[in-house]
Amino acid sequence: MKGFLSDNTSSVHPKVMESLLAANDGHTYPYGADPYTLKLEERIREVIGPTAMVTVVLNGTGANVLGIGGALASYHSVLTVDEAHLNVDECGAFEKFTGGKIVTVAHENGKLNVDLLHEHLKVKGNFHHNQPKVITISQVTELGSVYTISELKAIADFAHKNGLLVHMDGARLANACVALGVTYKEMLSGSGIDIVSFGGTKNGLMYGELIITFNEIIHQRLKYLRKQGMQLASKMRYVSSQFLAYLQDDLSYKMAKQANDMCAYLYEELKKFDDVEFVASVDANIIFAKLPVDMVKQLAEKQHFYVMDEGKGIIRLVTSFDTKAEEIDGFIHDLKVVYAKQDLMMD
Repeated sequence: MKGFLSDNTSSVHPKVMESLLAANDGHTYPYGADPYTLKLEERIREVIGPTAMVTVVLNGTGANVLGIGGALASYHSVLTVDEAHLNVDECGAFEKFTGGKIVTVAHENGKLNVDLLHEHLKVKGNFHHNQPKVITISQVTELGSVYTISELKAIADFAHKNGLLVHMDGARLANACVALGVTYKEMLSGSGIDIVSFGGTKNGLMYGELIITFNEIIHQRLKYLRKQGMQLASKMRYVSSQFLAYLQDDLSYKMAKQANDMCAYLYEELKKFDDVEFVASVDANIIFAKLPVDMVKQLAEKQHFYVMDEGKGIIRLVTSFDTKAEEIDGFIHDLKVVYAKQDLMMD
């Protein structure tokens, strides 16, 4: 079912699979005392910065909820855009496990507007209200846009000036780095981000995520929250070994570049159709497009993609590290066939 439904549908990169097989040789210590996890901790400091600390978890929701939870008391709130994965697609996990509150802020093309945050700080010190503590953003955003380094710095500066922390949902972090032409170190250490959900599952890994923080207090809290939050893997080596392969020889960047390049190719081909409108910027590996409603239904019989709004004909197309140009050509061919049928019906 290869198509453009999601980068979660993609395969595991062969080098990552090799790392799993290598980790499967013999016995070793559990719960992160294995040589793979210890080596990963060193590698993260090399790749991101000497003060970066890593906590290995099982999935993205766990990384988001526990990562932010490590900075919160139950009376705190988190500021984020209404489209945020934390708010829309995690089944209330944040509220259930932290006791905190999500406060949504208007966005522009998926990005949080710093100017709109001032209003939400007026409750600081008022014991009738949840107290804002963390700003969380997604990089790449849920609408496919990418924060620039200057935008990230502006958010971090605002947060720190007002006693807040910044969390980044980095499920597609590699795609964002490639889009900007920067490294993980420049993206994270250089911008003032405090906590990162460092993803890889959407970019060639089998499973597993990392929580990276530069705050020792939060890192120590995560030791206990991870167990309490059911995210502690006894055989952690199988997650850590994947990330070691992911961070070796720029593999993560290479995979993300393929996804981004294929998205750019698809975008250019779609622009040739007069009736295709784009409802968000195309910065990395996600396209939101609007097509005539009847055409969406016909195209969905031939291709896999996500229909965001059936009534308006808005679809989402996501490319992956294993997307090939001929697959895009096949999609465009099917779209042309649908257009031809539409023209015949109109005649």
